[in-house]
Amino acid sequence: MFDKLEDLVHRYEDLMLELQSPDVANDTVRFRKLMKEQSDLSPIVEAYTAYKKAKQDIEDSLSMLESESDEEMREMLKEELSDAKKKVEELEQELKILLLPKDPNDDKNVIVEIRAGAGGDEAALFAAELYRMYVHFAEERHWKIETINADETGIGGMKEVEFMINGNGAYSVMKYESGVHRVQRVPETESGGRIHTSTASVAVMPEAEEVDVVIDDNDIRIDVMRASGCGGQCVNTTDSAVRLTHMPTGIVIYSQTEKSQIQNKAKAFALLRAKLYDLEQQKKHDAEAELRRSQVGTGDRSEKIRTYNFPQGRVTDHRIGLTLYKLDKIMNGDIQEIIDGCIAADQAAKLLKMNESGY
Repeated sequence: MFDKLEDLVHRYEDLMLELQSPDVANDTVRFRKLMKEQSDLSPIVEAYTAYKKAKQDIEDSLSMLESESDEEMREMLKEELSDAKKKVEELEQELKILLLPKDPNDDKNVIVEIRAGAGGDEAALFAAELYRMYVHFAEERHWKIETINADETGIGGMKEVEFMINGNGAYSVMKYESGVHRVQRVPETESGGRIHTSTASVAVMPEAEEVDVVIDDNDIRIDVMRASGCGGQCVNTTDSAVRLTHMPTGIVIYSQTEKSQIQNKAKAFALLRAKLYDLEQQKKHDAEAELRRSQVGTGDRSEKIRTYNFPQGRVTDHRIGLTLYKLDKIMNGDIQEIIDGCIAADQAAKLLKMNESGY
């Protein structure tokens, strides 16, 4: 591990020198690429520098203890020694986490797809609430949200909704939301007061660039039509809605949220690229079954990951065994504690695997 850390420090120093070069400053693409690498390496170098300082503090304290006879001074040195040893242990763990293989999609924007599952109108209402939960969460982080398509019901529910979240590291956070979400509550239409269980599925896909997925024009059928449902001026009066059909896979994309056909077409292609890229990622995960089992929140889309129990005001994430009694706050976008728990569990599983392999 430490040989690798030394190599990374040397690489970081080389990067700092390169970034000062006028040639690099004049090459925007290269400058951005080097800045990204420098930004990724910076926390590792900082932690390793602090680790080496703590190791030096241990040596210094031990050396001074050998020659120090004053009891009060010895006690102080022992305390400093204890603090330095604790710091070394903490930094070793931090460095192991920082050196874990990084998901290449972590820095990407995401496209989220929510579909109402079992439960009819109640499932559609729950899907709409999940959508609002993610919108509030994204807004708190100052991320930008763009709705691609929403199939709304007359009572405020959503049969399905697709939207994009633009934000630094959005996928690294949102990927843990993929799976089946379950709600338990008494519907307003239930006269007997019985608790019903409904579900909604959430799929979180990294945004795919054109270089990630090449789409053959011959594989696409494009249909344009008037938007349906609620819409503003011009939305329902012009052929602005776009439907894409990808013949090889049968994937159908519908986009109607913009007044411009060009904008709806761009959004539809963005969603199609994300879906095709996601299909490839799922195939890779299926081929790496052991790796997939060791990860938290990147497993089977049919996995029930979370239950929202309204009568008891609790939310339980089944993957990590976390139960929180603050349902109102969570439905208003306060899901960071759950995501932090998933990240910690994911890191712990990967560290265990790394230790077992004798890294």
